Amino acid sequence: MPDKIAASFHVPYIHVMDESGNVDKNLMPALDAEAVKAMYRVMVLARTLDETMLKLQREGRCGVYAPLRGQEASQVGAASALSKSDWLFPMYRDGAAMLLKGMPARLIIQYFKGDERGMNIPKGVNMFPFAIPVSTQNPHAVGAAMAAKMRGDKIAVMVFLGDGASSKGDFYEAMNFAGVFKAPVVFVCENNQYAISVPRAQQTAAETIAQKAIACGFPGVQVDGNDLFAVYKAASDAVARARQGNGPTLIECVTYRLADHTTADDATKYRNDAEVKAWEKKDPIIRMERYLLANNTMSEGEFQAIREEARKDVDKSVADAEAVPKQKPEDIFNYVYAEMPQNLKEQMNYMKSFGEKK
Repeated sequence: MPDKIAASFHVPYIHVMDESGNVDKNLMPALDAEAVKAMYRVMVLARTLDETMLKLQREGRCGVYAPLRGQEASQVGAASALSKSDWLFPMYRDGAAMLLKGMPARLIIQYFKGDERGMNIPKGVNMFPFAIPVSTQNPHAVGAAMAAKMRGDKIAVMVFLGDGASSKGDFYEAMNFAGVFKAPVVFVCENNQYAISVPRAQQTAAETIAQKAIACGFPGVQVDGNDLFAVYKAASDAVARARQGNGPTLIECVTYRLADHTTADDATKYRNDAEVKAWEKKDPIIRMERYLLANNTMSEGEFQAIREEARKDVDKSVADAEAVPKQKPEDIFNYVYAEMPQNLKEQMNYMKSFGEKK
């Protein structure tokens, strides 16, 4: 029998702001009032866009959409820790993080309308397109982080994933590579309690998802994912660690998907109303508003003005997206390579010749 423990670990849990908007001043990250207001604005914009996308889908004006309601703090809090030069790798539910990083709402709408040009990321916005296949973004992000390290770029890479993605082989392979090569990458797991209909308890026997980082040789931390300040604090520490050459971090944001998995899903089939209502009381936007009111940072009138501004921005973005000319068939060959290789040029010209014959 062994006479000692070969290894031990602990997973810290970070919680700064409670559901009433009260904060632990000793844990509160260094954020001035304007920075907090800016983060709140993005959360409201993301919620407004989310509500609009659901309506557009029901009206037949866009395709299947994955709502993010309830996860705004996890996305905005984490992405706010990034600088302009850092890179973001989002998954299909991360519209709030993309908006904060500089992605125009018009392009997100355009993409969900079935136009792949919506994911033609604007120059200067260091971000990859939405990853639709579950967990494939993890190896991509680690590869980018390893490349940055080889080039001597002092940047961080942040990748978002769901709790379902943490059950995939891609995740473990990416984590292992990140640990071995000390890649400057931050894994942000939005644990929204369900991988479509599979509850978190049926996905893993691990007590936390965060502890999965330990086996790969780097820290894992669990945070209240509906607490904007807790997420920002954990992400800021992790990004700084990555930039300093100390390797990756896994952040598990404990949050909840208040809506269906997608517009093709019916969540009432696998979760009850009481559970949803309990999580609605933890709504990250309501929590932020309570904090802002209690600290005399903003007023109810300012909240309303921001909501109206967000509504106008989203309405204009919808109009702009719907005014974009339809794609040409040859556009399916674009945006794959920086410079189109000869074999794709030949295929494109061959396809175009059919249209010319007609």
